[in-house]
Amino acid sequence: MESRSISSGEVIRSSDMWATSPPPHPLQLRRPPPPPFLVRRRNKRLDRIAASQDPLTALTRVLWGRALPPAQLVLAVRHGWTTAWQLLMRQLAPSDPATGAFTRSPARFPAVAGEPSSRLHLYVGLPCPWAHRALVVRALLGLEARLPVSVAVPGDDGAWSFTPGIPDRLYGKQKLREVYALRSGGFEGRASVPMLWDAERREVVCNESIEIVKFLCGLAGDGGLDLWPPELRQDIDRWYGLIYPSVNNGVYRCGFAQSQEAYDAAASELFGALDRLEAHLAGSRYLCGDRLTLADVCLFTTLIRFDLVYNTLFRCTRRKLAEYPSLHAYTRDIYQMPKVAETCDMEAIMAGYFKTLFPLNPGGIQPLPPATCDRESLLRPHGREALSCAAGTPLEAAGVS
Repeated sequence: MESRSISSGEVIRSSDMWATSPPPHPLQLRRPPPPPFLVRRRNKRLDRIAASQDPLTALTRVLWGRALPPAQLVLAVRHGWTTAWQLLMRQLAPSDPATGAFTRSPARFPAVAGEPSSRLHLYVGLPCPWAHRALVVRALLGLEARLPVSVAVPGDDGAWSFTPGIPDRLYGKQKLREVYALRSGGFEGRASVPMLWDAERREVVCNESIEIVKFLCGLAGDGGLDLWPPELRQDIDRWYGLIYPSVNNGVYRCGFAQSQEAYDAAASELFGALDRLEAHLAGSRYLCGDRLTLADVCLFTTLIRFDLVYNTLFRCTRRKLAEYPSLHAYTRDIYQMPKVAETCDMEAIMAGYFKTLFPLNPGGIQPLPPATCDRESLLRPHGREALSCAAGTPLEAAGVS
């Protein structure tokens, strides 16, 4: 089709008259700049974050001011922390999946096997009540020269470790698990204390505390203090049948409980046992009458830690030890025996719990020790000498069978 002219002189082809017109340029919308006062406010907040000694706190002020964090954030953090806590607790303190009750793993080397050599070495940790049993017995029986000791400390990962200031005196290892691994069969699992080691055979003799202290009693020979006398062994075992599950392990069952029901049951059993022990010791200097025995040593190492650690960190809060007149005096009586106080390092005990058990104390803040736990208080007269000739309460009357 031919083109035609229009009045303006422009020539347009007929085909072009029906062509699609080009798309319009997109509309350019520009956001207006924020008002100057908002810019100044934002810059001040950013400057505050940059200059703050605590950038995290300053950032939260920017995000939600001085109000509480948003509910969604609180719920998310709470859920995440609870999940992480449960995972950590399952590794640190295995529990019954059905009840949430703490179940202590059995010792890998529960009994003294064979005839150990004379070259024995004891591995302990000062915070540990189970290792403390061995230290007290070693001190009371005068075995320091025959039985050298290496003291491990909790490492950052919770594993028992050695430091240049507190070394492994036998092999110079950095971790206790490295000593365990020296045995001929190697080692896998938890490297726990106390551990009695045969340096000649390069073998673990035993790492079950009650069996270690019984074995040490046999090393002492005749004529000295006998903490495991044959005529009292039945009574000692009966007392231990109450003390171990309800008190020694009872405080851990409270602290490591993973359900309210498990905690309630453990706390009720713990304080029920302490009430029975208080009643018995009101009329008897020691558990088996006038003689100190292994049963007393095993009870002492938990009692000396009770107000210091277990009352707060492990939630054993119904009563403090200081509120039990007989139990508290009984603890002071044993503490004041020759060389026992030197085995009680209160600072190491507190640090070993409050700074190591991360799931129970995430901030790692160590509280002040109670006044009743300082050396001056523990050296106050106990007045229990007057009970030395008392017959004591029969075990059946004390609720021990």
